[in-house]
Amino acid sequence: MNDRPSLEDIRRAPKVLLHDHLDGGLRTETIVDLARDGGYGDLPTTDPGNLRTWFTEASNSGSLERYLETFSHTVGVMQSEEALTRVAYECAEDLAGDGVIYAEVRYAPEQHLVGGLSLEQVVEAVLEGFRQGRRDHGIRVGTLVTAMRHQARSMEIAELAVRYRDAGVVGFDIAGAEAGYPPTRHLDAFEYLQRENAHFTIHAGEGFGLPSIWQAIQWCGADRLGHGVRIIDDITEDGDGAPTLGRLAAYVRDKRIPLEMCPTSNIQTGAAKSIAEHPIGLLRRLGFRVTVNTDNRLMSGTTPTEEFDKLVGTFGYTWDDLQWFTVNAMKSAFIDFTERLELINEVIKPAYAGLRGEG
Repeated sequence: MNDRPSLEDIRRAPKVLLHDHLDGGLRTETIVDLARDGGYGDLPTTDPGNLRTWFTEASNSGSLERYLETFSHTVGVMQSEEALTRVAYECAEDLAGDGVIYAEVRYAPEQHLVGGLSLEQVVEAVLEGFRQGRRDHGIRVGTLVTAMRHQARSMEIAELAVRYRDAGVVGFDIAGAEAGYPPTRHLDAFEYLQRENAHFTIHAGEGFGLPSIWQAIQWCGADRLGHGVRIIDDITEDGDGAPTLGRLAAYVRDKRIPLEMCPTSNIQTGAAKSIAEHPIGLLRRLGFRVTVNTDNRLMSGTTPTEEFDKLVGTFGYTWDDLQWFTVNAMKSAFIDFTERLELINEVIKPAYAGLRGEG
């Protein structure tokens, strides 16, 4: 029995991804191609290797605002139907190659209108790419349409999510810098989604603290929390290291509200100092519904496999832990209960049993 997962074994293990940005995971070769084809001339370099280095270095500033600036280049080359379909297809291909069996990938349709596309054309182009990806690679990808929290199009995007929910859009999200842009600014959109029995997650508790999480849950009714790292601020430890949960932290744990945690990204944006000091370790021990995600694979230079491998190396996690994270994510997905159960019982659990040597 091998209880210490190796990098290659983790790559083979079935994984579930809930927090991954389409415009944060492009191949640099594709960025260069699309910039040339679309006449985008603002890239810092047109050498794919150097460009990859530039993205990684620009993302290591410790500032969420600086981190978000890197997206001007990826979004800049994603302004045609062909580009969006290609990026979505390659996203599916890359995730499938890393062992991901189900993913929810998010993007903001309103950021892809510069070339004259309509919101509907953007959504349909992305869905087409993921349809092709499923056909060729077997991975199921649901999309989350995102509204930018500093803009005023959230109701429009929420309506888009509902309109396309039977075509592959599984939910709604808001993203962007948290400070100064509380989720309650978009309360009408969230109330509309609840009336329509639609799913949504909210970026909260990454760049801002507990008030952001409280508003996302208690005012807006979020099904999941994007990041939620700062929930740690509502947990105190006494002199012996015994943790005490405040009312908000206890509510999040008791209600099984999923936390879409992205360890490497959280370090880059200053939400955590290191993997060892990341709240995921304590939250896992306390039984919060923690999931492990990539956020932006290009900017963070990471993959789902590498995120798991870092946790294994830091916290000594075993196959049982990795299965726990994976089942948490599958339970928390915005798809039909029967589909979730089927993937858990027929794919995830048998595969992890085999990796533990139980087959």
